[in-house]
Amino acid sequence: MTDLIHHYGGWVVFILVFFEAMGLPIPGETILVSAAIYAGTTQHLSIGVVLVAAIIGTALGGVIGFYIGKYYGYPLLLRYGSYVGMTDARIKIAQYLFQRQGITVVVMARFVAVLRSAAALVAGANQMPFGSFMVANVAGTVAWVLLYGLASYYLGKEIEKFAQPVAFGVAVVGAIAIVTAIRYWRRKERILAAEAERAIPGPLRATQR
Repeated sequence: MTDLIHHYGGWVVFILVFFEAMGLPIPGETILVSAAIYAGTTQHLSIGVVLVAAIIGTALGGVIGFYIGKYYGYPLLLRYGSYVGMTDARIKIAQYLFQRQGITVVVMARFVAVLRSAAALVAGANQMPFGSFMVANVAGTVAWVLLYGLASYYLGKEIEKFAQPVAFGVAVVGAIAIVTAIRYWRRKERILAAEAERAIPGPLRATQR
């Protein structure tokens, strides 16, 4: 990783976080932390370059992932979702909940490795409004990059003692939120279905905007 950073600088940061945010299981957090530590310990790379590359790459990758989910994931969900229990009513509920809580989900996902690569795809597949997604995408990206990038730059390898507990804590909170949401969904499915139908009336279409 250090050799890649030494030879390609901010470009390798941009490319790897871009593809992670787009939906590929690439360790974007590792390259961000490694590049920031390299910038702080060698002075051969500007921390400003690392931060800007990571912010632009992650935000742009998130936009691409969102549209992949919107134009490919959503039609597949409509066509095959019933085979896994995702009826039209449940898809509407997911859309409805994502429209209401999607910003929180996308922001939190930036701090959890697995969710970070899937958040944009899921947001697009659930027809989250693009404006809301962009607010969450940019806010979550900037917060994640500045927190991990600057902490790694100033703390160096000591960041490893803090990064894993923080990521674990966020993952636990996220897991609790997901379980709570699922339990709430199951208890209130009929009510939520009625609310979702009022918010998203009529049949679902693959070309829905």
